Amino acid sequence: MSTIESLSHTQWDCKHPIVFLPKGRKKAIYGTIRQGLREILHQLAAQKECVIVEGRLCSDHIHMLIRIPPKYSVAHVVGLLKGKSAIMIARELMGRERSFAGQSFWARGYFVSTVGVNEATIRRYIQHQEKADRREDKPRLFKSLIRFSQKQSALSGSCLKTPALPGDTYYNARKFIAREFVQHL
Repeated sequence: MSTIESLSHTQWDCKHPIVFLPKGRKKAIYGTIRQGLREILHQLAAQKECVIVEGRLCSDHIHMLIRIPPKYSVAHVVGLLKGKSAIMIARELMGRERSFAGQSFWARGYFVSTVGVNEATIRRYIQHQEKADRREDKPRLFKSLIRFSQKQSALSGSCLKTPALPGDTYYNARKFIAREFVQHL
């Protein structure tokens, strides 16, 4: 499952699950925005030699597993994805031609972790995320997933940014990842 890439003096396989959401967690990712956003994100990732391995566009957030070369920081790539995609959404999908000052499509912050041994678990979680969101009328975000990642970060040295809504919990994510993680022990 591991695909080793190489730069001039580096062999690497850096994958990161990333989650970010629209400002105010509005259910804004639907219809033409959903169709256009997929292509926009893939184009922007390719600009920095990144590949979106797996991804889901849910109505109020985005999950993706992205390969980022070690010469780019995760913060730089996520900043590019969020910043440039907001401009492209406004221009191409919402019909604005200029003057984007003071307006933003994405909320501040994001969740990121590193993928190691449990890549298959994270892939299954991303693939089943949309079904879990449909079951839960009011999806909650990250808190348990962050606790899990913080415990793992001590062992694996992962990066972690806090999400935009720290009071929310994500009960289904915690149960799913905990169950899958225990199976790999």
